[in-house]
Amino acid sequence: MQLAVNRDVADYVIAPDPAAPRLTRAVDGVDHDGAPARIRVVEERPLTIFLNGQEIVTAMTIADYPEYLALGFLRNQRMLRDDDEITGVDYDDDLETVVVRTARQTSYEDKLRRKTRTSGCAVGTVFGDMMEGLDQVRLPAVQVRSSWLYDLAARINRTPSLYLEAGAIHGTVLCRENRPLVYMEDVGRHNAVDKIAGWMLHTGEGAADKILYTTGRLTSEMVIKTAMMGIPVLASRSGFTAWGVEIARQVGLTVIGRMRGRRFVCLSGAERLLRDVDPGAVEDEDHRHRRKGARA
Repeated sequence: MQLAVNRDVADYVIAPDPAAPRLTRAVDGVDHDGAPARIRVVEERPLTIFLNGQEIVTAMTIADYPEYLALGFLRNQRMLRDDDEITGVDYDDDLETVVVRTARQTSYEDKLRRKTRTSGCAVGTVFGDMMEGLDQVRLPAVQVRSSWLYDLAARINRTPSLYLEAGAIHGTVLCRENRPLVYMEDVGRHNAVDKIAGWMLHTGEGAADKILYTTGRLTSEMVIKTAMMGIPVLASRSGFTAWGVEIARQVGLTVIGRMRGRRFVCLSGAERLLRDVDPGAVEDEDHRHRRKGARA
């Protein structure tokens, strides 16, 4: 399977490509003064995912990494097992489909009947029992340095992205210590996480030393996906839900939210947080960190 890698941003393995013509289009309108305005808006496309001969789901996505999205979605839904041999991943742009093939014969009719609509933007869907297998998850007790968090926030917030170009999108970044590695965006944060899960599955990248950073809310869905991926730290610019915090504490996931400039709040795993820098020495966030204009 050949998958393109964007190396336009130094040090990232994969970074956003806001200039890609398929991802946005110009739309004319008027502004608050009644003056003509032309802005870039994000394109949404349907993508239907098949596992062998079975249609699983149709997702609305920006379709920049469809193979990774399909692999990650199936893995996070536990439709792909650890011991599965993946024999092919075929994307058809005209039909807007991805077919994942395995050596094992699969059938998930019963699982597909049980759907849960999630709180994710663009309306996420998960199949079966969201908590299935979670009671067996115990994440490694990885120490997190506050200097890493500040470095990551500053770097990610300044990285050229669709969010800065057009808004109406979420970003999720796989990081190691203070280095962002893989930055995925999509109209739903669940899609962005699934793309990262697919990349990790395809490359064999380990999870135990990683941090997952997201621009979206820290909901139960985000916490469960992060925990099931084996990533021990989840951080966000946004806030929390109570159930998300409860699940994080159950599985030993360090959860840090409301990361803005020198500020953040840790609601799970505070004993693993090492404050190795004075917050007063950290540059506070200003409008240079955010897009001027449209917001997600």
